[in-house]
Amino acid sequence: MRKKAPFLFLGNNSSQITLFSIVASQSFHRQRSYRLFKLIGCWVVCIHFIHHKTVAQITRSTVSSRYTSNGAYTSSFADAFAGTANQANLANVQQIHAGIFSERRFQLEAFSIYQASIVLPSKWGGFGLHLNYGGGADYNNTQMGLAYGRKLGSTVSIGAQINYNTVRIPVYGSSSAINFEIGSSWQLTKQLVTAIHLYNPVGGKFGKGSTEKLPSIYKLGLGYTVNDKVVLTTEMVKEEAEPITINAGVQYQWNDQFFGRAGVVTAYNQYYIGAGWQWKQLRIDVVGSFHNQLGFTPGLLLLFKAKNKNEPLKEEL
Repeated sequence: MRKKAPFLFLGNNSSQITLFSIVASQSFHRQRSYRLFKLIGCWVVCIHFIHHKTVAQITRSTVSSRYTSNGAYTSSFADAFAGTANQANLANVQQIHAGIFSERRFQLEAFSIYQASIVLPSKWGGFGLHLNYGGGADYNNTQMGLAYGRKLGSTVSIGAQINYNTVRIPVYGSSSAINFEIGSSWQLTKQLVTAIHLYNPVGGKFGKGSTEKLPSIYKLGLGYTVNDKVVLTTEMVKEEAEPITINAGVQYQWNDQFFGRAGVVTAYNQYYIGAGWQWKQLRIDVVGSFHNQLGFTPGLLLLFKAKNKNEPLKEEL
């Protein structure tokens, strides 16, 4: 008599089907995980190659602008600071967002940076107020920005911001300047978003006789939502009188409470990494950046998001 395969004949048809389903499900998830890690691996290798081809001596870039800009290319992980990277993101705001951020660049008090942002939704679009302070007693600069963003159809959003900038040096006094920035984003597919942002496109100086100039900065970026847990972002930045920079980041959502971000700023030889913890409507991010010559920069981000009336409040940890 022919021997029966032990893994197929377990007594009845339902057992056979159940076991086959388990084996097939495990195989599918292994293949899916392999494809995901392969995609992230290829992306990291490409960015690492670009990183070694474009290296500058020093950076004026902040961890905050790079770390928070990752949220500008996906609506899934947007927060209070996503509108600072591109004001078009304000068009997607459905709740009140607020946040504060602090970092001590290279662990030097004179290079400390503080930021605050609040975003308000309305039937006409989203409004934002952004405040920035950097420096110490001997030199400091501040910026206050008023922003607005709205949708143009179902896939296109636009936004703009006007800024009042002040530079203060106690020995020489202070000087101020006004500038603006504009941005737009396009939802190309359900998973792919592209955006463009222009900061100070017409130039400007502090005071009539000052030589201190506000730089012009141009950004073009892409965001790809791999699934509900992983987002990849790549941003090309051209600042006036500086080399082209590639700001690439990845975000992974472990569960409803924990997520992580990491990335590289190619032209500045700088890496950053951060982890966030969500509890109810509050979120805390611990951020760190490392520069090969200048050292470590710590940062802390606190965020608040008002409760969405259409969603239940999550209280579990």
